[in-house]
Amino acid sequence: MKELYDKVSIGSSKLVTKSYSTSFSMGISFLATRFRNPVYAIYGFVRLADEIVDTFHGFPKRQMLLELKEETNKAIERGISTNPILHSFQEVVRSFQIDQSSIDTFLKSMEMDLYNHDYDQQGYEEYIFGSAEVVGLMCLRVFTEGNNELYEELKPYAMKLGSAFQKINFLRDFKADKDGLGRLYFPQLKTQEFNEETKAQIEEDILADFEMGYEGIKKLPKDARFGVYVAYIYYSRLLVKIREIPASRIMEERIRISDKQKYALFFGSYLRHSFNLL
Repeated sequence: MKELYDKVSIGSSKLVTKSYSTSFSMGISFLATRFRNPVYAIYGFVRLADEIVDTFHGFPKRQMLLELKEETNKAIERGISTNPILHSFQEVVRSFQIDQSSIDTFLKSMEMDLYNHDYDQQGYEEYIFGSAEVVGLMCLRVFTEGNNELYEELKPYAMKLGSAFQKINFLRDFKADKDGLGRLYFPQLKTQEFNEETKAQIEEDILADFEMGYEGIKKLPKDARFGVYVAYIYYSRLLVKIREIPASRIMEERIRISDKQKYALFFGSYLRHSFNLL
């Protein structure tokens, strides 16, 4: 009864998603039903790799990441895996023709986290492309359901939206990345301190990404649009909160939006969507 194993596998990816990201889980719940499991599977895979490099301290991270890459490739080739997360992911890769290059690029960015502690502009752009933009492209493959013309049209917008999300994550997690993992992602920090000026530069860059990303959301198929819009609204509000906070505080605490605020945001998003304001 492979059907039962398939069900257990996607259930594992769903559990990982809900355990690690309530905000992302809420966004997925607003997608059309047929899109939810594929996006859960993508997030489960992404989170698995991310956990290796971020939290598996005291273990052979480099070797484990290499093994994950090998196991992922075998799963895609065989069409099955004994790892439930990889099994659900390979089904999405094969069903929606997700590019192997996207997977390889993502895993390369995870490997960069093993040895890079700060980034110049080129490295920063390479890391964001691999860690965020190609993940957006994986999801876009799902949303466009084999329509290559639409995929190519929306590709640059999806990349910008993924970039904006990742840069906001960097600001939100600044303290944990710097003090806990020894990472400084923003290239300005190779020559400058993190102060109000550099913070403003970073925020302006994010706003430009967001502006283009929003235009892409409006072009998405209707069944995918609202779920992505919910994620956009959450990150937009998080950026507003970050912009209101001085750089010194960003360095001292992780900036959050409470669950109560999240639900209020999502309810407002639903009203906008219902009245065709998106």
